[in-house]
Amino acid sequence: MFRFTSRSVSLRTTTPILRRIMTSALDFNKPLYAPLAEIDPEVQNIIDKETWRQFSGLELIASENLTSRATMEANGSILTNKYSEGLPGARYYGGNEWVDELEVLCRKRALEAFHLDPSKWGVNVQPYSGSTANFAALTALIQPQDRLMGLGLPDGGHLTHGYYTAKKKMTASSIYFQSFPYGLDPSTQLIDYKGLANQAKIFKPRLIICGASAYPRDWDYAALRAVADENDAFLMADIAHTSGLVAAGELADPFGYCDVVTTTTHKTLRGPRAGLIFFRKDSAKAKDLEKRVNDAVFPACQGGPHNNTIAGIATALLQATQPTWKAYVKQVIANARTLGEELVARGYKLQTNGTDNHLVLWDLRPLGLTGSKLEKLCDFVGITINKNAVSGDASAQVPGGIRLGTSALTSRDLRESDIKLVAEFLHRAVQIALVLQKEAGSKLLKDFVRVATTPEEGKVGHQQVKDLGKEVRAFARKWPLPGVDISTLTRPAGIHEDE
Repeated sequence: MFRFTSRSVSLRTTTPILRRIMTSALDFNKPLYAPLAEIDPEVQNIIDKETWRQFSGLELIASENLTSRATMEANGSILTNKYSEGLPGARYYGGNEWVDELEVLCRKRALEAFHLDPSKWGVNVQPYSGSTANFAALTALIQPQDRLMGLGLPDGGHLTHGYYTAKKKMTASSIYFQSFPYGLDPSTQLIDYKGLANQAKIFKPRLIICGASAYPRDWDYAALRAVADENDAFLMADIAHTSGLVAAGELADPFGYCDVVTTTTHKTLRGPRAGLIFFRKDSAKAKDLEKRVNDAVFPACQGGPHNNTIAGIATALLQATQPTWKAYVKQVIANARTLGEELVARGYKLQTNGTDNHLVLWDLRPLGLTGSKLEKLCDFVGITINKNAVSGDASAQVPGGIRLGTSALTSRDLRESDIKLVAEFLHRAVQIALVLQKEAGSKLLKDFVRVATTPEEGKVGHQQVKDLGKEVRAFARKWPLPGVDISTLTRPAGIHEDE
């Protein structure tokens, strides 16, 4: 059989039709070998602008971190090409021998990172995200319309723990299950374990979820286990925010008390964006929990795993078992405590007046300022934060506070003395926000944005925003950025700053 190659015939001696066929055959895969900057400069520019933003700003969102170069290399690898529905040794596709090896390795490292006995605990490393992991866990543990209890969102809980409003069931966890929130003790702003126990006696949940997205203190897992046992309920911990701290042994260990533990991998664990589900193999409540969890992940809740992401998870988990990990986590907590102390020293109100972990929750309501306005102003000056509900807010949709976290800045090598400067930047941002709010002449966010971004005669807020932004950017660019050679960074097209 004749095989067409570039040596078979000269393009100059062929007919026009054959020449076109030959040209197409030779060139149609050419884009597969071109770099991104050549093949899609528009996307490359967007990536470059985001790199410049991260380099030039201060990332203080508690759910974010800066992953390693090695993790990014694994996550961007050729493993993205492979389909592998199923589990190691039981795939629906061939050619998975190396993917099987990878997933087994990732499981092993996950158990090692959290100091778990593989005879008692297993883990599924395939969930695409923390929310996906949580819904798969619910699917494994309880039936549709069964009852669950989780910390209420305005008190620091998460959407996937059963949140709903008076008008709407917000997520699958409240749409497909009956949920009832427990809350904080108003006098201490700590989890009201006694109130939870009393509520559970009435509500009779089949599942109790502990864990939070904006709670600055540790958890009493023994108290939660007692409530779960009293009501014959499963106990599940979602440690998405604190898993890196738990792995380092710097926070209480949920594994001694819970039936299932879920986490994301990209927050304090500093990996790629994905989720994990740990499950007890020796649970007295469900001897088949391993099968139930695995079946809930696939085929019940998602399709084939993202093998490139699993490679990144494995790499991040390896880092979490190294001696440097505990030092990193200790610094994250020290930085968070310093940040909280500095804000309190300036007269600001924090929920629980401090922190045990990586985040502080800043109550802006005494200032007459909303979280939305401070978040927007901080965006203008290069400080990335997020508005957040604080205990007592009438609605989580109109948050009265700000959530701050130190994981990302610690990954850029900032220490306590540096965090003190960050606290001063935040203090100045609040003072500027109060000026802008007064100059806006209304409570509307659009008017606040107008005076922040547009010079107006007789008003000083706009210039104060510009001045603070210059200082923040100059400070931020002193620090390394994981995964990036900052010596080669140049400002990309589309970035307009006042220097």
